Amino acid sequence: MKNSEKHLFSLDPGNNNYIETLFKSNFQPYGKDFDDQVPTGRFTNGKLATDFIASYVGVKKELLPAYLDPKVINNVNELMTGVSFASAGSGFDPLTPSISSVIPIPNQLEYLRECKMKLEKVIGKEGTENHMKKAVFFMSAGTNDFALNYFTLPVRRNSYSLLGYQQFLIQRVKEFLQELLAEGAQKIAIAGVPPMGCLPFMITINSPNAFSQRNCIERFSSAAKDYNQLLQHELNTMQFHLNSSNSPVKIYYIDIYEPLANMVQSHKKYGFEDINSGCCGSGYIEAAILCNKGCNVCPDPSKYMFWDSIHPTEKAYHNLFLAFKSTVDCIVNN
Repeated sequence: MKNSEKHLFSLDPGNNNYIETLFKSNFQPYGKDFDDQVPTGRFTNGKLATDFIASYVGVKKELLPAYLDPKVINNVNELMTGVSFASAGSGFDPLTPSISSVIPIPNQLEYLRECKMKLEKVIGKEGTENHMKKAVFFMSAGTNDFALNYFTLPVRRNSYSLLGYQQFLIQRVKEFLQELLAEGAQKIAIAGVPPMGCLPFMITINSPNAFSQRNCIERFSSAAKDYNQLLQHELNTMQFHLNSSNSPVKIYYIDIYEPLANMVQSHKKYGFEDINSGCCGSGYIEAAILCNKGCNVCPDPSKYMFWDSIHPTEKAYHNLFLAFKSTVDCIVNN
C-alpha cells in the first residue's frame, strides 16, 4: 500500500517534521493518546484514518510512516509495505502550499518516483511495476485550497468565482491523477472534502459571534458539497474512458462529507459532547504551534469530535474509517 495524501483533515504522519514550516505538530500535546505520549507529527491525539486503513489491510505496521522519516526513506522494507508522502497544509492549487511553506503535490509525486527507483535497485524494474499495480494509492486534498486559501485570502477570489475556482481545482486533480497513472498506479482512492463550515476554526473566524453562535457555517459546507459533486463527475468520466480502452485501472471516490456531517448531526449517538470546538486550548483557534505544551487539554478527547480547531480526534478518524471500510474492502479485494 502506498499513500499519497494531503489534507486540512491532515493525513500527514510527520513529513512536515523534516521541512522548514510552522505547520508542524511534533510536540505535545499532539500524540497524547499514544502509549508513550510521543508526538509523531500527526495533527491529532493519536492515529489518523490512514493508520486504521494500514492496520486493517494487514501491511504489517500499526502506523503508516512518513516517507521523509530518516528511518524510513532508505529502508526498502518500509517502502514496500506502505508510506505516506502527505504534507499538512498542502493542496491542489500551487498557491496553497506556498502560503504555509509545505510540500507541493508535484514534489510529493517526485518522492514517489524516488521511492520507485529505490525499489528497482532491490526488486528490479518488473518487480517494481508489479508492486505498483498491486499498491493502493489514497489521495486526499482540497480542503486547504478552500479554507486556508480561497475563503481566507483575496488572491484567488479576485481571479475566480467560486465555481471557477472549483473547476480550476478539478483540473489540477485530473492532471495529478494522469501523472499517477503514468507512474503505473492501478488502484487509486480519492477522498472528497469535509463539511468545511463545521471546522471550529471556520466557525470562529466567520460566525457573527464566535462565542455564542457556534453552528456550522452553511455556505462553506455547501461549497464543499458542490465541489464533491464535480469531483465525482470527473472521476466517473475518467473511469468511463479507462473502461472504454480496457484499462485495468480503478479509481474510487471516498465520501468523507456525509460521515462527518452525520457525526455533527447525531453527535450523541457517537458519544461526542462537543462538536464545535477542539480539545486543545479554547478549541476555537488553536492548531499547530498554537496548540502546544502551555495549552490546557480536555480530560477526555473521545468526547470531542475535534482535537484542535481544524483536525479531528483519533475517535472521529476511527469513525470515518468505519464509514468507508466497505470501500476499502472493495479496493483491496478487486
